[in-house]
Amino acid sequence: MQTVALIDYGSGNLRSAEKALREAARRRALDAEIVVTADPDLVAKADRVFLPGVGAFASCRAGLDATGVYEAMNQAVHGRGVPFMGICVGHQLLATEGLEFGVTPGLDWIAGQVKKLEPHDASLTIPHMGWNAITFARAHALFQGIEDGAHMYYANSFALNAADPADIVATTDHGGPFTAAVAKGNVAGVQFHPEKSQSAGLALLANFLEWRP
Repeated sequence: MQTVALIDYGSGNLRSAEKALREAARRRALDAEIVVTADPDLVAKADRVFLPGVGAFASCRAGLDATGVYEAMNQAVHGRGVPFMGICVGHQLLATEGLEFGVTPGLDWIAGQVKKLEPHDASLTIPHMGWNAITFARAHALFQGIEDGAHMYYANSFALNAADPADIVATTDHGGPFTAAVAKGNVAGVQFHPEKSQSAGLALLANFLEWRP
């Protein structure tokens, strides 16, 4: 059985992410133990690491630092090469830095900055809330079986601006394109909420549980 460490650092979408991961595993008949944890030893030994996140970049980074699991995450992801996925602010934390309420260092696993969305159309509101289509920049195993143009659920005012376009897997348009998904080696992140994105979101989570980067 594989162990999936779902990092508990006070994120508001923790339980919905846990429920969705369990359902994704059930639908594919995968033998996966989803463990909600802030235990560095468990994280360091996990077969996969999953980082949720909602709210402000700086507060989420502070919450993650307070758990003491960063080094364990780094050991698992970069030391042993286990698959990693971040969602929403968990995805944004992959960046070099976030520019919300000042400059806050990110994990720097995907080079880039997290900047506020600035739609070209003044009628479009921020936060960007609700369903929107993804457009693939390239194929990736995490999106196997998911159609280009599939709709995912968003709730964001900021987005990750990747320094290297090769790291971008998909974009979404809200008065201009922004990054919807990134991947580099065994590290991936999505701006949308797969746990709220019905069948397409569950397919993505199931693909993550089967991902062999």
